[in-house]
Amino acid sequence: MNSSANSTDSSPALHDLFSPLSSPALLEDLKSVVLNQINFNKQIQQVLLSSHQSGNVLDVADNVTDPSLYVGVNRCRKVDQNPSQRRTIEWKPRSNKFLIAICTSGQMSNHLICLEKHMFFAAVLSRVLVIPSSKVDYEFSRVLDIGHINKCLGSKVVVTFEEFAENKKKHLHIDRFKCYFSSPQPCFMDDEHVKKLKGLGISMNKLESAWVEDVKKPRKRTVQDVMAKFSTDDDVVAIGDVFFADVEKEWVMQPGGPIAHKCKTLIEPSRLIMLTAQRFIQTFMGGNFIALHFRRHGFLKFCNAKSLSCFYPIPQAADCINRAVERANTPVIYLSTDAAESETDLLQSLVVLNWKIVPLVKRPARNSAEKWNALLYRHNLDGDPQNFLSIDFYPSFNKMPLSTHCVFTFILKVEAMLDKTICALSTVFIGSSGSTFTEDILRLRKDWGLASPCDEYLCRGEVPNFIADDE
Repeated sequence: MNSSANSTDSSPALHDLFSPLSSPALLEDLKSVVLNQINFNKQIQQVLLSSHQSGNVLDVADNVTDPSLYVGVNRCRKVDQNPSQRRTIEWKPRSNKFLIAICTSGQMSNHLICLEKHMFFAAVLSRVLVIPSSKVDYEFSRVLDIGHINKCLGSKVVVTFEEFAENKKKHLHIDRFKCYFSSPQPCFMDDEHVKKLKGLGISMNKLESAWVEDVKKPRKRTVQDVMAKFSTDDDVVAIGDVFFADVEKEWVMQPGGPIAHKCKTLIEPSRLIMLTAQRFIQTFMGGNFIALHFRRHGFLKFCNAKSLSCFYPIPQAADCINRAVERANTPVIYLSTDAAESETDLLQSLVVLNWKIVPLVKRPARNSAEKWNALLYRHNLDGDPQNFLSIDFYPSFNKMPLSTHCVFTFILKVEAMLDKTICALSTVFIGSSGSTFTEDILRLRKDWGLASPCDEYLCRGEVPNFIADDE
């Protein structure tokens, strides 16, 4: 009886002791730690035995990094974002109350972040958001799924500029133009952008600043601050570019965003781009690959101006990539880059796992024999995929006729969004610190539930082993 009682009493204690291991995530972590230790022990053993020529010498294939030894272990599993715990705000626009989105800072990725922040402002102010016209901004309707946003909210919360113009019966007037930023110029808009807006037939009152706010030193603001300064009964308002605005950052940056909706994310690529990305992955990459956004063009000076440079010599970058490949145990890397061929060739020669080159795959030029991009081609969205990440790469870009200039820019943005989508669908993503292109990929991965603990910035925490002097 006593023995039985002791056994019964001890069971809860044992259960309590091992209950943490009932979590699948903790079990995966434990397996990862054990395998790392085995790998380290194997490496020590290999070094100790390497000077002997007997039959006991470890074969290279005996290394624990052999994929077959990782069966059942996923060190780079998807992160559970627990979207049910999101802090959200309801977006319920008042009838005929509009906020015109204005984005002027940087390239497409900056404008997408600006657009996302405008959506938050529109929700806070209970207004319908007007997507910018393609005559003053990018043609968002060709790269984003605008209808998806309204479907996720269950009402018309976003309209194109053309829909807005039709609603106003061609009488386009901004009743209140109250700028979020006051400097370096009101609304962070130059005279040229104001002229473009007026060229659309929009009339406006004089720009006024809501407060003293500099894009270089934005202050942390709250929803209450925004409501106090920008709430009005005027029908049509604008607040200028808000890319640099720092309003409820933790709230805005959470997985799924700050607005209550029934989808994974609100801002995502168009259906055509999504399908094309999936077809590319099925054709070239498979279900297990690393995506690398390797920003280079124009990045050397940008990174070296920071307190901690983010521009790494190719051999150092390759070492960082090799560690990521070993950790993720992936056979191939998708390379999204604006780097010169001389740089990517050297990088390819140095990315090695178990003495084997790990292929760096870039999207090929258009080939009629390949069908993965047929959807874009049929809808006249196909273009040259090379060097699209920076318009400045093209020396003759600004000399092009305006019509060619617009078409060329549009094709580049479609290609950029396609590249971004492929990266977001990867098993593991390595990005470039300081790049908004990288940040938008991380947002998509987080919102789609694809983020991995192995996702990282290239050479995170490292200092370049050589840094050039300033000019």
